[in-house]
Amino acid sequence: MALAAAAATASARAQTVPAAPEIVRRADEARFPQQGFEVLVNIRTLQGDRVREERLFKVLSKGNENTVVMTLEPASERGQILLMKGNDLWMFLPRVSQPVRLSLAQRLVGQVSNGDIARANFAGDYNATLAGTEGRGPDALYVLELTAVNRSVTYQRVRYWVRQVDFRPHKAEFYSLSGRLLKTCEYRDYKALGGKARPTRLVMVDALNKGEYSTLDYSAMKIRELPDQIFSKEYLRRLD
Repeated sequence: MALAAAAATASARAQTVPAAPEIVRRADEARFPQQGFEVLVNIRTLQGDRVREERLFKVLSKGNENTVVMTLEPASERGQILLMKGNDLWMFLPRVSQPVRLSLAQRLVGQVSNGDIARANFAGDYNATLAGTEGRGPDALYVLELTAVNRSVTYQRVRYWVRQVDFRPHKAEFYSLSGRLLKTCEYRDYKALGGKARPTRLVMVDALNKGEYSTLDYSAMKIRELPDQIFSKEYLRRLD
């Protein structure tokens, strides 16, 4: 009887743990709305306490497959635009007639890759498995291993910590194809943003260059109706 009861308890606990892909999907929803939205992102690159670089972007996004990233500051780079459609990424430069094809993994600024700001689709870009759990009570975390579905995504492997109680992302480690740790990201300062508590600050720490890190601060998020035509190379010149 005791063995049967223990088995029943273990089975009940297992049933309450969502599948790994579901955890990742809900964590994606905790970061950004699924409907169209715009948000400002201020990125600072630091060495110790010294700010080396700072840029301001406006991001327009719809679902997980369409994003436009517009550079607002510095003034010398205003007018530069990134367009993401699916796994394809282009940069539009004001004085260049044709958009330039880029990869999601290329660096945008500091420790921030193009894909870090243009794409937030962990659920679609990675196959997820549950590696274990850490902590207890309200601080308990799911620990997930994410492997890229193909080589076009930003990182080839991600180790991902997600809070069990509310599926809020807590931390991520990003790895190269060879297994080298590239950087870590902490999701901080959850505040109301776009009608829901979301991380308003991301801290990305370079694993290869000691003391270097970047902060991404999100603000002024608005839910917006965004026509599909915005997310096209032909429309880029009309954005301001």
